[in-house]
Amino acid sequence: MTYEQMLETVRHEGAYPTRERAAEAVHEVMSALGRQLTGWGFVKDLAGRVGGSPATARWDAGSVLSTVARLAGPQLLDRVLARLPEGYALLFGRAELRQSRSAA
Repeated sequence: MTYEQMLETVRHEGAYPTRERAAEAVHEVMSALGRQLTGWGFVKDLAGRVGGSPATARWDAGSVLSTVARLAGPQLLDRVLARLPEGYALLFGRAELRQSRSAA
């Protein structure tokens, strides 16, 4: 998949009116991800950067990261999620499946 195809997929998944709006979402979401905050901190940081609500930021993150997850495939996504703080799996469209500390 090319970058342009990915943008079109994000545009479709997020119901963005233009490819430019999808590109903005991709840029902001990936920039925020690069700062590797906790899952909720990531959403709050993204909301602050784009001037939107946490709900809108969560929508943007889910639209972009679920597309990234499909592009990466399950094995690479497992490796990425293993290196991110707790709370990111949901943003990638996956349940957070971590063993509780008391069960360990």
